[in-house]
Amino acid sequence: MIAKHIEQLAPSGIREFFDLVLGMPDVISLGVGEPDFITPWRAREKAITALEEGLTSYTSNKGLFVLRRSISRHLEKKYGLKYDAQDETLITVGVSEGLDLALRAILEPGDKVIVARPHYVAYPALVVINGGKVLSLQTKEEDNFKIKPKELSTLLKQNPKAIILNYPSNPTGVTYSREELKEIWKVLSPKEIIVITDEVYDELTYEGIHCSFASLDKKSRQRTILLNGFSKGYAMTGFRVGYACADKRIISAMTKIHSFSMLCGPVISQIAAAEALLAQKEVKQMRSEYNRRRDFFVKELNRIGLRTQKPQGAFYCFPSLKNFKIKALDFAKGLLMKEKVAVVPGTAFGEGLEYYLRMAYANSLDNLKEAVIRIERFISTL
Repeated sequence: MIAKHIEQLAPSGIREFFDLVLGMPDVISLGVGEPDFITPWRAREKAITALEEGLTSYTSNKGLFVLRRSISRHLEKKYGLKYDAQDETLITVGVSEGLDLALRAILEPGDKVIVARPHYVAYPALVVINGGKVLSLQTKEEDNFKIKPKELSTLLKQNPKAIILNYPSNPTGVTYSREELKEIWKVLSPKEIIVITDEVYDELTYEGIHCSFASLDKKSRQRTILLNGFSKGYAMTGFRVGYACADKRIISAMTKIHSFSMLCGPVISQIAAAEALLAQKEVKQMRSEYNRRRDFFVKELNRIGLRTQKPQGAFYCFPSLKNFKIKALDFAKGLLMKEKVAVVPGTAFGEGLEYYLRMAYANSLDNLKEAVIRIERFISTL
């Protein structure tokens, strides 16, 4: 009764592990990648007002024009990118739907998609769901988990249709400078390959300034599907608002699928998102606090023996367990059961990551301090 490619699909490594957490009291969660901040008040107030005014209808399949126009202006101001609000911008139900739509729009059965590992859990799954084949590009700790152009060039010999780039990265926190992106583009540009960029953590960049891949040159803009949203930088996970910007032919195809599957995003969420773009002061404050937590957490993890590279963005650390004779899954289960600290085993983010953990510092500084005490106590028992 079930399609074979779906039946064989492994469940999310994150959600599968966190079934263990449900119902456990006093757990400090460093697992699910969700901001611990509240959505900026001006966005919440706008949503409340919209509800009171009875704005509860469908919107255009593409989304509210006022939001699309605001996004277009925001991207031009921030990255010098010009996208037509009418034909080159689509509002999606989170970035996850945006990625699903992008893959559905461009993939023929059997088309190959490059996914750099470690990767967000949904990337290879959505490629398979949409009939594609995953080409895994293994990055290395000694390279700070960054894509090496030479290794990428080798993989391009298999003629992939697309590549998914996520930066700042979930789960490593790695990001790329403009110069590094240019080196990647130098390898990609001669090929007829579509670049799908997940830049949902762009507002949470601590080292340097985020560079949008589509801004590199005119050709990169034509070949890039830019995905972004409001969940992370604006602390709006439950509002489920994302967006896609690309050449109008691609946006037209994505909108066609969206109109038959999702129809449109929630109107009140879209109204709130348009207002959230004006909350840059609050975004800056959240970024500053994440940065403070990052500096503390990285220093403490290294002190207790969990080798950790300093993330350049997002709100994750990706420490190594290679100093200890224990694999990530066993470490994570033991830490949860004995000390009630929840982390995610690296195996959730791809093969060959049995000795890594993902720890989210989207938690209060007090909770992070207590988590370090508990983790250190657990390590002393190994």
